[in-house]
Amino acid sequence: MRHHSNTRKFGREKTQRHALMRSLARNLIRDSRIKTTTAKAKELRPYVEKLVTKAKVATVAGRRLVNSRLMGDVETKKLFDEIAPKYKDRKGGYIRIVRLPKRDLDGSPMSLIEFV
Repeated sequence: MRHHSNTRKFGREKTQRHALMRSLARNLIRDSRIKTTTAKAKELRPYVEKLVTKAKVATVAGRRLVNSRLMGDVETKKLFDEIAPKYKDRKGGYIRIVRLPKRDLDGSPMSLIEFV
């Protein structure tokens, strides 16, 4: 039974899933918008929104925690210095998912994920 197991597995092992989310989050923070499958975008949204919420406080402990999640100094700096201050007065909902047409190659539903 699948009671209370809500995460998508994407046909990957745990370490590969974490690496995938980390990579998508770093690309999203670096480029402000990325194009990916809808399922990956839906998993990525809460991952990045929690990082933005943590970055709004801007403490050393928060910076270390975010850096351990992203494993990228450049992206951590951009998140704390540029992205998080924009959402200082916003309580949540920092990311928007826009549906795109299906991918021609295999028919996967695609989405554009971006900061609001």
